[in-house]
Amino acid sequence: MKIVDSTEGLTAFVAELANAPYLALDTEFLRDQTYYPKLCLIQVAANLPGSGGIEGIIDPLAPGIDLTSFYDLIKRPDIVKVLHAGRQDIEIFYLQGGVLPDPLFDSQIAAMVCGFGDAASYETLARKIARVEIDKSARFTDWSHRPLSKRQLEYALADVTHLRVIYEWMKARLEKTGRAAWVAEEVAALQDPNLYKLDPESAWKRLKPRTSNKRFLAVLAALAAWREREAQARDIPRGRVLKDEALTEIAAHPPESGEALERIRAVPKGFANSRLGKGLTEAIAAGMTAEPPEGAADQNKQRRRREPSQAVMDLLKTLLRLRAEAVGVAPRLIANAEDIERLAANEDDEVAALHGWRNEVFGKDAIALRKGDLAIALENGEAVVVELEGE
Repeated sequence: MKIVDSTEGLTAFVAELANAPYLALDTEFLRDQTYYPKLCLIQVAANLPGSGGIEGIIDPLAPGIDLTSFYDLIKRPDIVKVLHAGRQDIEIFYLQGGVLPDPLFDSQIAAMVCGFGDAASYETLARKIARVEIDKSARFTDWSHRPLSKRQLEYALADVTHLRVIYEWMKARLEKTGRAAWVAEEVAALQDPNLYKLDPESAWKRLKPRTSNKRFLAVLAALAAWREREAQARDIPRGRVLKDEALTEIAAHPPESGEALERIRAVPKGFANSRLGKGLTEAIAAGMTAEPPEGAADQNKQRRRREPSQAVMDLLKTLLRLRAEAVGVAPRLIANAEDIERLAANEDDEVAALHGWRNEVFGKDAIALRKGDLAIALENGEAVVVELEGE
């Protein structure tokens, strides 16, 4: 097992990987005690043309190690970067290395196109494709601890060694079915840098407020921005500064004094008189006189012009399941709950299911069902889609 724990060793390892057509990647990190993820391990595996497999573990916590050559490697446009459910790994690469892996392949997304259902786990794919069982006994390891045991390192490395088999199988399957573009479209969304930017002024969106009340949104935005800055400055989780429910309760009923702030159940005792309490009070005051945050107008757009019929939504969901089963694709990849609600309410703007391959698979039939040109019936005990003849 190759353990890379020096800049020189990393440079040599990267040189070995330079001709790989793809890299299977994974990371181990901790973030339960910090705002920023603490990168503890980077696992890499590849198959080199003519010389077989290569794999290794990079130790980012090794004293003095410089990861620049690794980040240069994953910027290479001629090497596919393969991850499983890679959003958090990509976030680390972006925040710490300033890079977004490209080209990118996510095996969990590909699994939804290859008939493995919603959110297939790595263990499931390893068992069904690579024909191996993953030992989960080291799953809850403290990856920042040193030294790590051989068993722990083997567990970590297994997250990429079998990913090679999974990727090569899926790549062949997607080429055979002509659906590689379906996966590429989904993967592209993971490469949007806005997913990973930690802008305090946009922090309020994480709370997903279900109201268009301008004062509430202005105060909530000020509170969320204050908390984000505090969490970043101290490198602690947001909830350690103040919990989400406290922010929403304060925004709904802004306290006019320290005593009133102390009476809010979600605010810790003594908080009002602390240094953080002073900053919170200033954020409340700023929010009370501020304009609603940029993007708050979209809250109105998100509200239904009319509530969709539950019966119509049920019919659309049934149609979605039938069409998804017919093409062997996870329903969630074709249309989500918001798409179904919008279709049922005749609000077709921004419905992804009405564009591209999704429209061919489901969207055009959803519109036909809504117009009464299609029906769902029972045939030999099975639900089927029936095209209705025009008058």
